Amino acid sequence: MEKIKEALKKAKSQTNVSENKVSQVKNKSATNDLLKNDISESSIIYEQTKIIKLDAQTLENNRIVAVNKHSPASWAFDSLRTQVLQKMEENGWSTLAIVSPTPEAGKSVIAINLAISIAHKPNKTVMLVDFDLRKPRIAKYLGIKCKKSINDFISGDAELKDIIVNPGIPKLTILPTNNSVARSAETLSSSKIQDLVSELKDRYSSRIIIFDLPPLLNVDDAMVLLPQVDCVLFVVGDGQHSETEIIESMRLLSRSNILGVVVNRAEVEERNYY
Repeated sequence: MEKIKEALKKAKSQTNVSENKVSQVKNKSATNDLLKNDISESSIIYEQTKIIKLDAQTLENNRIVAVNKHSPASWAFDSLRTQVLQKMEENGWSTLAIVSPTPEAGKSVIAINLAISIAHKPNKTVMLVDFDLRKPRIAKYLGIKCKKSINDFISGDAELKDIIVNPGIPKLTILPTNNSVARSAETLSSSKIQDLVSELKDRYSSRIIIFDLPPLLNVDDAMVLLPQVDCVLFVVGDGQHSETEIIESMRLLSRSNILGVVVNRAEVEERNYY
């Protein structure tokens, strides 16, 4: 953990990332306007969107803990949710990218749990988009099997309405990717995907949209899409990345609005509720 902190500190000084991009978000109370705009789960009716019920055992096996509000493990994602939403609301942001330096840092698990936690908020709806076209994991981790996905949208065999899925959580929708995509960087930079991102932002302007993107250092896919996204959450695996990898990742993100850093798989002291 200390090595990661030192590497991040060094990366900030070397890349001139402004303090407001990587500082921890200060806690603030919800505004009266937000309280007036509570969204009732019963008011959301999916007429065209396919609803797929999630399997509890599959979620447990894949560390999707935010669905169980009685689980102490879900509290960490509620805390993360509060900090992320506060910063996004302060700046009027609605789109968030989840990235990591290299594979296996757990960014997809973080993205799913954060999306579910946000969906539990009374005044929020959220859409989770699997744009890790080289190694899609969202559908697999959720145990979702869809006939149509982003793959079909890219090939022209499906429209946006055909690939949106509701996983049985009323205020959460998913845009899954079933299979890896050849020439994924070129696909993400295509006008079709660029137009899709713009449409999602315009059509669902009141919705938080989370994009699960490929690792930064292996391919240039994430860098292609980041200019269209409001802000970034940087996920690192505790003890998994070298100082050089973290510094280089922060350099690549120097033009992005970095909300903060999530240290995944870190050993922390367990605390009781009180």
